[in-house]
Amino acid sequence: MSIRGSDAAELRLPLLIPNPKDFMGLATADWIALGGYLVGVTLLGIWASRKVTGMADFVMPRRFGKLMMLMHGFGTSTHSDQAVTVASKCYTTGLSGIWYQWMWLFATPFFWLIAPMMRRFRALTTADVFAARYAPSVAILFCVFGLAKFVVTIGNMLKGSGAVVEACTGSAISAEAAIIVMTVLFVVYGLAGGLRAAIITDFVQGILTLLFSFLLLPVVLNAVGGLPGMRTALAELSPDRDMLSLVTPGDIGVFYIGMIAINALLSVTVQPHNMGTCAAGRTEIEGAVGFMGGTFLKRICTVAWCLTGLAAFALYRGAADVEPDKVYGLMAAEFLPKLLPGLLGLFLAGLLATVMGSCDSFMISAAGLVTENLYRPVFPGRSETHYLWVARASGLAVVLVAIGYAYWLSGVIQGLEILWKLNAVMAPAFWLGVFWRGATTSGAWAATILTAGTWWVTNLAATAAFLATSSFAKSLGIVINRNDTWEISTPWQMLAYLTAGFVGGIVVSLLTAKNDPEKLERFFELLRTPVQPDELIEAPCTLPTGVTPSPRRVFFPATSLELPIPSRLAMSGFVVGWLLVFAIIGGVWWLIAS
Repeated sequence: MSIRGSDAAELRLPLLIPNPKDFMGLATADWIALGGYLVGVTLLGIWASRKVTGMADFVMPRRFGKLMMLMHGFGTSTHSDQAVTVASKCYTTGLSGIWYQWMWLFATPFFWLIAPMMRRFRALTTADVFAARYAPSVAILFCVFGLAKFVVTIGNMLKGSGAVVEACTGSAISAEAAIIVMTVLFVVYGLAGGLRAAIITDFVQGILTLLFSFLLLPVVLNAVGGLPGMRTALAELSPDRDMLSLVTPGDIGVFYIGMIAINALLSVTVQPHNMGTCAAGRTEIEGAVGFMGGTFLKRICTVAWCLTGLAAFALYRGAADVEPDKVYGLMAAEFLPKLLPGLLGLFLAGLLATVMGSCDSFMISAAGLVTENLYRPVFPGRSETHYLWVARASGLAVVLVAIGYAYWLSGVIQGLEILWKLNAVMAPAFWLGVFWRGATTSGAWAATILTAGTWWVTNLAATAAFLATSSFAKSLGIVINRNDTWEISTPWQMLAYLTAGFVGGIVVSLLTAKNDPEKLERFFELLRTPVQPDELIEAPCTLPTGVTPSPRRVFFPATSLELPIPSRLAMSGFVVGWLLVFAIIGGVWWLIAS
């Protein structure tokens, strides 16, 4: 298979069988590099377990500084299935495939405002917040959807990383076997050391991820004649569409990008693991730096994944026999061994770092939900050691279910789209509760049921077939035909279930009994009272003894709306966030256009 270039070099697809001189598709140097990393990070996590004495240490240590929180925010939000997804989507769609991870880009400046809010809840889990704002029943509801989210997320990551391992080893190591090995390793140190171990290992894993996200790119670009050669090849191979456009009408257009950005912003607070991402630092500023800064590092890595997928299309000439999910791994297997022995092993270590760095955090958050919000209320008064073992057992159970889901999943693109929608199910209930005193427990239930129900209805083939009878629905792109089957497009699905959730929550809240005013006041006191240095939290979602609530400062003080007036620091960070957004978009445009 040839490509354009000054030397018209012939390049081949990576072998799908291992080199007989190697062991299971990897050279000795690769195995040394990979094994050394995996053993080292596991031992590091086990070492961190020495200071875990109770559930607070396991779930929410609240002791880390800005640098550690930055790498934790990056490590938790970044995983190998994302590199696989972006490279796969860009290989099939073009540059616009970058929005499969950049969906969070326009939401990222808001993370500077969201992180202090999450820290001020002084909670162990996000379910604690729902219990404090509404009632224990809503916390249980959140646990159900939260655990489902963890199963889907961990399953997606295992699926993506398994595909990379299989591609890099020429199928000598199957995706199924890779999933088991990775799971065993992150379970060992994660269950031993809890979130403390996750944050410490995320520091190492984050550095590796940053390094290897960009290691492959220059080599691949060089193979296709640099950016100019890639642009020329893409234009020749796909003359009927612009592979270098950030917007693809009919697929990833402006409406699509806008809706997934809104969905991402609304759902970020109800992703259970983000309580740790925001609140495990010493004070509010550590969480803000980690949450916004760490995710901006991921946005930059996304550019490398995207360009790698585009270069792969140019290199392989868009070959139909190249499985998109394996593009990223195939490129690594083709080029890295030619650079330096052991480099492919380190590359695999870097990618596995992303899945291990996220899966351990998710497993721990799941364990916290089960133990603190489901088990402890039913079985109170047990020892901290007892609850620790319950947490470890429940975390393991969630991971086992996630493995089954990974084996069932057909591909990472499908898994990602399921996750987008699952994330948003309890978003209307959360935001109504935070910004409106009038939101009731019944309203929260209604918002959640209507959001989930509308998502389910819009997924039905019968619903799509019915709408397909309308030329109006077709003209707006509400329904699309994919493989001779009608389905409701993703952005219209999002608009439907978010609208149903918010409208339903408001209407039911207006018609049902109001929540206890004293309970409401205690909740909003939490939100407006900054966290003090070395503050000792005595119970979830309560102000510590001796801390005086800050006065109410909102835009509409005479109403039941709770829209706080931001501080100068909050606005400064928010503006910086938007400058970074435009800088990243501008940088990508310059790279592609120059």
